[in-house]
Amino acid sequence: MAATSQHSTGPTRRASVGDGGLLLFRVGGVPVLLAPSWWIGSLVVVVLYAPLVGRLLPDASTLTAWLLAAGFAVLLGLSVLAHELGHCLVALRLGIPVRRLRLFLLGGLSEVARTPREPRQEGLVAAAGPAVSLVLGGFCSLLLFAVPPDGAVWLLVAECAVANFAVGLFNLLPGLPLDGGRLVRAGVWALTGLRAKGTKAAVAGGALVATGLLVWAFLGLATGSPDRWLRLGVCVVTAWFVILGARSELAAEARRGWPAGLELSELVRPVLQLPAESPVSDALAASAGRGVVLVRADGVAAGLLDEQAAQQLASVSPHAPAEQAAEPIRAETVLLSSEPGEEIAERVRETPAWQFLVVDDEGRPAGVLRREDLRVALLQGRRTS
Repeated sequence: MAATSQHSTGPTRRASVGDGGLLLFRVGGVPVLLAPSWWIGSLVVVVLYAPLVGRLLPDASTLTAWLLAAGFAVLLGLSVLAHELGHCLVALRLGIPVRRLRLFLLGGLSEVARTPREPRQEGLVAAAGPAVSLVLGGFCSLLLFAVPPDGAVWLLVAECAVANFAVGLFNLLPGLPLDGGRLVRAGVWALTGLRAKGTKAAVAGGALVATGLLVWAFLGLATGSPDRWLRLGVCVVTAWFVILGARSELAAEARRGWPAGLELSELVRPVLQLPAESPVSDALAASAGRGVVLVRADGVAAGLLDEQAAQQLASVSPHAPAEQAAEPIRAETVLLSSEPGEEIAERVRETPAWQFLVVDDEGRPAGVLRREDLRVALLQGRRTS
């Protein structure tokens, strides 16, 4: 199984290589990591698949059966990797940054840094992974005709075909967090113009997918299917993954929401421009609930006054230039007052800063938005909705 992640991990926590597992390589600057849980998942596959190999190849020794089972686990991991690379490369091509690609317990995750801005982007990124898997599955199926049948090599190629078809087709099931669910969301989003409605429809699909997996697993037990234990193990873990992923997507969508009737102008604080060389104690006194832009003598903004840093500096050197307590103004900390509320909320969540400069369409400062003010407004909006 494989899935893409379309939400950020939070405003201040940055996904790092160290907390994701073993770094395998980088593609387009994106780290590809192997999580410790991948080894656990692979071990489960080997243990459950080895007896099935013995039935497919009755003449194979026990060692051969275990080696072929291990080969299937590795091929499944490579299939998931190819699937996720499809997502990753299309996202990068569309200008959507990707934090990292991670392989974990029976699956994979492409962690994109921001939500796609339109349904077309969502659909293209979601479709890329299954497309890669199905193409690889088709190639391996054709390769079977060139390999002597009924041997270990033939079984390995067949395993590769099955792994890719399984990854591709499973991910087309219409429920989040699977790619099929993302396609459902993109479709509903395109029809209604509301991403939230698409998410709710795809989450409902995820519940149906999880239920279907469990029913199929228990049918295998009831009928004594030869692969019943493999089916049970994979289906239970996958259903658990789908349920948790769907809940996560629903929670992320709720965080994206912007309360009806809430205007950005109600949240921004008035902006005050002061010379960057002003004494920090004076700048702190003048702030008084306003956002302070510190401007150098040449007219270039030195940054926004960081009140906490300014208080610390004023306590030891009250006449020091206020610029020493400035938070730099970066492209990601500048918001357009005309941006949709959902995009502003997402930008604030993704950016590790506690205040943002809001400008009008002409680039003139219109105010300062503080993270805490936005958090309180969104929380109150969710409680009253």
